Amino acid sequence: MPEPRFSLIVATLGRDIELGHLLESVLTQGREDVEVIVVDQNADDRLVPVLVPFRERLPLLHLRTPRPHANAARNLGLARARGDLVAFPDDDCLLPPGVLDRVDRAFRDDPTLPVLTGPAASPSGGLGSGRWRREGGAIDLRTVWTSVIEFNLWFRRDVAQALGGFDERLGPGTRFGSAEGNDLVARAIRSGHRAVYDPALHVIHPDKRRTEIAAARARVYGAGLGVVLRRHAPLSSILTFLVRPAGGLLRALFRGDALEARYFAATLRGRIEGLLAREGG
Repeated sequence: MPEPRFSLIVATLGRDIELGHLLESVLTQGREDVEVIVVDQNADDRLVPVLVPFRERLPLLHLRTPRPHANAARNLGLARARGDLVAFPDDDCLLPPGVLDRVDRAFRDDPTLPVLTGPAASPSGGLGSGRWRREGGAIDLRTVWTSVIEFNLWFRRDVAQALGGFDERLGPGTRFGSAEGNDLVARAIRSGHRAVYDPALHVIHPDKRRTEIAAARARVYGAGLGVVLRRHAPLSSILTFLVRPAGGLLRALFRGDALEARYFAATLRGRIEGLLAREGG
């Protein structure tokens, strides 16, 4: 079997129909040089009937792990990847038509490019959750915070493996539940690699702003960002990411918006906890 150009590593837990939609979106890319590595953290066999229809249509590797830990699952997949380029789409993402061609072209046009990123796109149009840079170009330790989301992160495989993949102290399944992609790109930059942000490179992801889900996980997600800010960010960036949720909290209280107030309060608390946390504990 020839070596693929792309390895798409999907860490999945608790979803099935959404994964099927993601795999269909991979097929719509119209490329024959893509392998998909599904790292299944479910305790049951819910994915078996989802994957069966795709086994003859895609190079598909189904790995099982009993550990509900997103970054451990991603790293397990990364160790088995064969493609020149690796990415880590969430199990509820969709790849817009032509996105793999765009990524392929960027890496072929610049053979020394190690890392490419883009923003989240909302299913309803426009950009999704997060604050995103308007301008494209090189990423540094000031702009990595507005240029990276894990499901739209593209690495040359040898670079991602040399960096050790994602930090398993971070991400879903840990008490520091986010910002593992920012950390990986920041570590790449600190190691002397270039990273580039393309604002037109979109991956579609459900927009969970202003939802109970977002409010419930805001504290642990905030803690993850706090840890990674402490590791890599200049003081100005740290202050910015404390002032924004504080301002959001005040606005929500003024408007009487209880859901947004809970979200911003939990976000602010989490970021402070992450900034102060002892990671080894």
